[in-house]
Amino acid sequence: MSKDPYHQREAENYDRPIASREYLLELINQQKAPTSIDHLIEILDYRAESDIEALGRRLKAMVRDGQVFRNRRGGFLSFEHMDLVKGYVQAHVDGFGFLSPESGGKGKGGKDVFIPAHEMRKLMNGDKAAVKITGFDSRRERDEGHVVAVLERAHQSVVGRYYREKGIHFVIPDDKRIIQDILLSPDYDHNARQGDIVLVRILEYPDQHNPPIGMIESILGKENDPGMEVTIAINTHGIPHKWNEAVVEQVKSIPAEVAEQDKQGRLDLRDKPFVTIDGADARDFDDAVYCEPTADGFRLFVAIADVSHYVLKDSAIDAEAVERGTSVYFPGEVIPMLPEVLSNGLCSLNPKVDRLVMVCEMDIGSSGAIKNYQFHQALIHSHARLIYDQVAEFLFNNAADETCEPLRHDLQNLKFVYQALAKARKKRHAIEFDTREVVFEYNEQRKIENIHPYARNEAHLIIEECMIAANICAAKFLKKHKIPALYRIHEGPNPDKVQGMVEFLAVYGVRMGVGNLQPQDYAEALQQVSDLPEFEMIQTVMLRSMLQASYSPDTKTGHFGLALQDYAHFTSPIRRYPDLLVHRGIRHVLQTQNQQAFAYDVNAMTALGESCSRFERRAEDATREAADWLKCEYLQKHVGQQFSGIVTSVTSFGMFVQLEDLMIDGLVHVTSLKRDYYQFDAVHHRLIGESSGRVYQLGDQVEVQVARVDMDERKIDFDLISSSHARFIGKDVKSSRGKRKKPSRDYPAGKSRKSRDKTGKGKGKRGKSSNRRKRK
Repeated sequence: MSKDPYHQREAENYDRPIASREYLLELINQQKAPTSIDHLIEILDYRAESDIEALGRRLKAMVRDGQVFRNRRGGFLSFEHMDLVKGYVQAHVDGFGFLSPESGGKGKGGKDVFIPAHEMRKLMNGDKAAVKITGFDSRRERDEGHVVAVLERAHQSVVGRYYREKGIHFVIPDDKRIIQDILLSPDYDHNARQGDIVLVRILEYPDQHNPPIGMIESILGKENDPGMEVTIAINTHGIPHKWNEAVVEQVKSIPAEVAEQDKQGRLDLRDKPFVTIDGADARDFDDAVYCEPTADGFRLFVAIADVSHYVLKDSAIDAEAVERGTSVYFPGEVIPMLPEVLSNGLCSLNPKVDRLVMVCEMDIGSSGAIKNYQFHQALIHSHARLIYDQVAEFLFNNAADETCEPLRHDLQNLKFVYQALAKARKKRHAIEFDTREVVFEYNEQRKIENIHPYARNEAHLIIEECMIAANICAAKFLKKHKIPALYRIHEGPNPDKVQGMVEFLAVYGVRMGVGNLQPQDYAEALQQVSDLPEFEMIQTVMLRSMLQASYSPDTKTGHFGLALQDYAHFTSPIRRYPDLLVHRGIRHVLQTQNQQAFAYDVNAMTALGESCSRFERRAEDATREAADWLKCEYLQKHVGQQFSGIVTSVTSFGMFVQLEDLMIDGLVHVTSLKRDYYQFDAVHHRLIGESSGRVYQLGDQVEVQVARVDMDERKIDFDLISSSHARFIGKDVKSSRGKRKKPSRDYPAGKSRKSRDKTGKGKGKRGKSSNRRKRK
């Protein structure tokens, strides 16, 4: 085995090592045809039964992990020889799906691969698959794929509602993207009752002809049980929420206070009056700030909890953090990435106690330019735990405050450096979306009692600018020292959505081109509409026109939204794994000055970037769905009541209205618009009455009545009461479709209520709890 470059590593891990995965893949790649296991045994000269058996297990694991493919004749071949595309499946409620290729690979035109409904029968949402490109779907302008292999199943268990009909027991998944009902095996007993919400373990996955088969693992409860929205979201999205035994054992060895020996060799900054500024309900404090004036500007210190000191690579806690990727902030509940002994204890910068930190020290000019920076492994002693509202009132409204008063000059310095950094932000034309959030209030039975808006204030912006500055420096530092790391990248506009956004903005008098858009174009457009009553709705449309940000070791793309070339997340290692990786990179340089010996290479970082980005989306989906549940539950108590709202989307089957303050979206179906047939004008985002010429369009202020709430589908229906904008046009105007809209309650014509949101816009009861801290 001297040819195997990884033989020494295998020998350290196994008493009787066999060929490494890397070497096996190399051997398979060298063959001109699919290679049998017998041929590999011959090449490797294996004769012992234990070696042959171990080789079979390793090849099986490589197939499972998508490293090689095994054909029907048992031959192994690499994906490079097959010209296959590997990636994760996103299912659509109408049966078809899309595959998002790994490592940023795309089909023609930079788009995901379309998977038709008959191919999706063997897949479930989130599965990892390998597909062969078989053609081009001209209607969708995407490559079309045939599923060659399912590499990894996304679901071992599924949440759904149990039903029994005509002697058949089955579960309907709560996640509507899982389109197959799960049949229950008769070999397993259960005590579920009709309509119970259950967790079903999948025993057999679907294939081309058969649905999935499972068994009820546990009964989660009834729909109206307290906290059910979070229970469903956690289990539906497979969010890890229990600590395994290895983590529990490791936690036992973590001390309650910082050990004296751990304080040695660090920069001692305990005399500087660092403070934390967070929300009133925050439980972990991972950042503290301090600022002092200099001759030509400011010296800003951003101290971040030194999680990397306690969470070592490949430890039990680290392995669990990799699987979680991020803390998940549900309304009223948090699923942390790290055990509480760290997140709320040793790594929380609580006041009046010593804490280990990584500090970014920056010299910032009066115009907001970062002139110099350096990083330290340091020790601080937070002087106060402050709250956003408290600081904003003290600094900007001259309110008296006993806690803030002794820190007046230090807080004013933070205010001044924020104003300087804000100037620099404006100068580089960063896009400033001002999105609103909502707060969910519970009663003593943990049932939703009230929903109200939560607005950010100037104190939020102070911390945000300080964090952005430290993130910029972290990215520059890692790039300078050539350390593989995860950068926060944002590619900018989505080519599929730019044209629609430009046409939409034109309705409000904003002229924007469609080619080579820059952050400045977005910033200037936002400025033009900032005084309009429809501003929030307009900025939402603009926000949705851009691609989502992600994590990658790519150093060239930059962050479009912030108008920055170098940007990495440094400021929240308690709750984001990419930040912990950034800390490890900086720590490595500070301790060794040798980038060659860093524990990660670019390939490892690429894989971690993909998983962290995927887990971030998972957390966002789960928290949004929990919020949607709560909003539906809240409006169930208000059926028949009237609310003011704004039209946020117009489709062929109606218009979606968002209620003011509550930020709850619901559908006004076209058939509820009385005494007329309505045509859809897609270009101008409006519905036009054939007889009356009455127009309903995007941005209209309306009064609606809550007509129906469907908890199963998380859908809300409104009836239109009145519109504040009375618009009429000539009766001979034709819509872009040119067809009459008949009065039917179909969702839309010919579709079931379940699939009424084919455009993807029917899910829109958006909003987040304020307990998710606003950090970029």
